[in-house]
Amino acid sequence: MINFVALSRAPQTAAANVTLANGVRLHYQNQGPRKGPAIILLHGYSDSSASFGRVMPRLPMDLRVIAPDFRGHGDSARPVAGYRIRDLAGDVIQLMYALEVPSAVIVGHSMGSFVAQEVADRSPGRVTGLVLIGSAPVAENDTLKELRAAVDRLTDPVDDDFVREFQYSTIAQPVPEAFMAAAVANSRRMPAAIWKQVIAGLIEYRPAVPRPYVRALVMGGTRDAVFSVSEQVALSQQYPRARLQLIDGVGHTPHWEQPDTFVNALLEFVR
Repeated sequence: MINFVALSRAPQTAAANVTLANGVRLHYQNQGPRKGPAIILLHGYSDSSASFGRVMPRLPMDLRVIAPDFRGHGDSARPVAGYRIRDLAGDVIQLMYALEVPSAVIVGHSMGSFVAQEVADRSPGRVTGLVLIGSAPVAENDTLKELRAAVDRLTDPVDDDFVREFQYSTIAQPVPEAFMAAAVANSRRMPAAIWKQVIAGLIEYRPAVPRPYVRALVMGGTRDAVFSVSEQVALSQQYPRARLQLIDGVGHTPHWEQPDTFVNALLEFVR
């Protein structure tokens, strides 16, 4: 059963919970009509649907927009296992069935971009386009391996200084302090065991090759400290129908740092 609860920040946006066919309960935010073309927004590592809090209010209300919390993240259920990219992608596909979304543009940031890639690999007919933010062909680089070593030392409660340093390392331009404080607080809610399982699954993930013949927009910043410009370029070259958009001076989170620029690019792609 889906239980809608209005969000105070935007009357047109609602929060909901749905139990998938696999038994996992996902929390998500949604706005716009209940039917019609959809956009699904997938957040990054340790974040939640609130990661798109600077994006959703800027989107036209005639668009159906759905932003789930991945299992283990935000207000979704925290099963003891099942944190590989393929598990998270399976949840997204089941969410589409549960919400009667026949197809959608899948937007993924960082970890969410790899989930988006896996959704397109497994169900290309349900994906009308991919928007991959702060992404790469694979996640196994020196930055992520160093992060994994630090994450493997985490214990509960997860250290506030570690989370703050992690979140602030992703931005190159100022982001409102209240937004960043909320991001840090949200990340600290995720237990250390899930931090460890998720990053292990992320680094071990290998997408299918060749890539599916879907439209793709690879968007990132020239100052991304997680995935280099060369990695972003390489990803765009793997998709036969991809366009690359690099934003000068922006870090790993274009939708946080320049939400208007991000939304304009997204709408141009969707429309």
